[in-house]
Amino acid sequence: MPIYDYLCKECRNQFECLLLRTSAAATCPACGSPNLEQLVSSCAVHSEAASAANLSAAHRQAADRRVARQRDEHRHLHEHFEDASPADRGAKKDVD
Repeated sequence: MPIYDYLCKECRNQFECLLLRTSAAATCPACGSPNLEQLVSSCAVHSEAASAANLSAAHRQAADRRVARQRDEHRHLHEHFEDASPADRGAKKDVD
């Protein structure tokens, strides 16, 4: 499939575009400008260095998601237990 990466020279938006022989010329989806620079697609370049860089980036993204999930779970626990002091945790709350 002829999918190309472009960078808009007007708004600096980077995007992919599927171009067929019957397709009109590519335009920026953000600003509509036809003033584009075609980039080298990462899938078009294959080397050990590129593969290692992609793998490293995927590991960083997974680690970031894991840390964010742990932070959210920790925040949820604090909100759930309302950060009560140890003495308050054993006592029942009176509900009026």
